[in-house]
Amino acid sequence: MDESVIVKDPEILSGMPVFRGTRVPVGNLIDYLATGETIDAFLDDFPTVTREQVIQFLQEAGAMAAHEDPH
Repeated sequence: MDESVIVKDPEILSGMPVFRGTRVPVGNLIDYLATGETIDAFLDDFPTVTREQVIQFLQEAGAMAAHEDPH
C-alpha cells in the first residue's frame, strides 16, 4: 500500500478522517457495518467511495488491530 486511503485534513470536515478524494467520513462505513449493513449498501449510498478504498481501509484497520497490545 503506497499511502493510506484515509485523510485527515483540517480543511475537510474539520479534520474528521475521510476516504481520500472524498468528503465521506470513515466513521460512516464503521456505522454501516456495526448496524449490519453491507459494504454494497454503503457503496450505493456513497458512490464517491470505491470498493477498493473500503477493502484497503479494512486491511489497514486489521493490520493496526493485529499490532495492538490488548493490555
